Formats: sequence, C-alpha cells, structure tokens
Amino acid sequence: MLTVGRIAAASGLSPKAVRLYEANGLIDPPERTAAGYRTYTDDAVPVLGFIRQAQALGLSLKEIKDILDLQRSGEQPCGLVTDLLDKHLADIDRRIADLEALRATLQYARAQADQAAGRGDKALVCRIIENATPAGS
Repeated sequence: MLTVGRIAAASGLSPKAVRLYEANGLIDPPERTAAGYRTYTDDAVPVLGFIRQAQALGLSLKEIKDILDLQRSGEQPCGLVTDLLDKHLADIDRRIADLEALRATLQYARAQADQAAGRGDKALVCRIIENATPAGS
C-alpha cells in the first residue's frame, strides 16, 4: 500500500494532483487507514502516468475521465482519443490563424504609425489605434 506522498513521487505528480484526480473520479478512491490516511495500490501508478501524459497532450480532466471510463467499462477508447486529438489540432490551427491575422493587423498599425509620425498627424488620443484596421478588411 502506498501513501499519497509515495504514489505521487512514484508517478511524478504532487500529492495535491493525486487528490484532485481522486476527487474528479479519474482514479479509484483509495482505502483509508484507521487514522484516515489514503492508501493506494500499485495499480494506481500506471493510471496516474496515463493521466499525466494525457494532460501533456492538452487533454482536459473531463476528457481524460471519459477515456478512462470507456476503458473501465471494457470498451476500447482509442477512437475517442483520436477524435479528441483531431479536435485539439483543429483548435490549435484556428488559434494559429487568429494569431497570424492579429500579427498582420499589428504590422499594419505599426507601419501606419511610422507614416503618421512622418506627416506630423494629430489625433484625438492616438492615431495608431484609431486607424488600425484588421488585415484583410
């Protein structure tokens, strides 16, 4: 039997993370000693490693719980995993596109600032922001 500190060390997590995963149903509730201390079996270590790796891939605790619940019910969760990874890739692609558009807008605003400074333009507050137009607009 492993205490929360030992299982955390064995899985590379903090005791707080182990308790969080327990509270969210990602790992089975541990048995308790007469003094109320949590005691885990060695079987929890690979599950905690899986959770840690899944989080490193950007999966949320809810998504990880869904994967683990499927596996615990005897189903193969790899189809769900590929769907989740595809969703995360699409989200990243969308964020990259948004950042590229923002970068283009900022470059345009910066170029306009140089031109306005050369002409001595006056503004209500700051012509750089007042004249910034999103790229492609």
